[in-house]
Amino acid sequence: MDAKLPHRPKSFTESLNCAVEGIIHAFRTQRHIRYHYIIAVVVLAVGLLLRMPLTDFTLLVFAVVILLSAEMFNTAIEEAVDLIEEKHHIRAKTSKDVSAGAVLTAGTGVVLMGYVVFVRYLYRPAEEGLKSVGEFAPHLAVISLMGVLIGVMAIKAYGGRGRPLLGGIISGHTAIAFSLWMSVTLITLNPFVSLLTLVMAVLVWHTRLKSGVHTTGELLMGALAGAGITLAIYSLYSLVR
Repeated sequence: MDAKLPHRPKSFTESLNCAVEGIIHAFRTQRHIRYHYIIAVVVLAVGLLLRMPLTDFTLLVFAVVILLSAEMFNTAIEEAVDLIEEKHHIRAKTSKDVSAGAVLTAGTGVVLMGYVVFVRYLYRPAEEGLKSVGEFAPHLAVISLMGVLIGVMAIKAYGGRGRPLLGGIISGHTAIAFSLWMSVTLITLNPFVSLLTLVMAVLVWHTRLKSGVHTTGELLMGALAGAGITLAIYSLYSLVR
């Protein structure tokens, strides 16, 4: 029995093994950490594809490390609080809320840092490519919105879940919100306006999540579909123009 009990690491190798086990446990048991790992891999891969300078890429890596570390600290605090206080207690709730707030603060900083790093790689090519769009840009916004709506309806019909305006394997509200964000971004080419519109789109995401209508995965599908279809339509028009 004693051999199966946890014991204090006696060497660097054992300490390292415990740390790796902690990472694996967090990844295996915490859904949000899994999402953050996936997003981190995608962001870093995009950074490599854009051939970012070492300074910008280092900032991205640093931001990813901060966010993942904050998530794991949050998990550790929740586990410790649950061990000490199994019953619902206001102080236990406060401890968990503060640790969750730390994750939210870190996540907000990461988003802002990522925006600052990526903005010049996104807007300069877009500005050159969208010069040919000209006055037709508002019409492309409407066309993109219709394309997103048709795509969402098709996916919901194929999935056989939910109704056209409620539920399903993809969030239509989120798809529309992120489609509008992408259109505003491409039409104005103004980072500040784009950021404000993105905040509004994220608020739509949040309301659908808190209401329990969609899961995080369904919301992510909606965001990617809305922004992706809109970007594809604008890009296609720029190429054939």
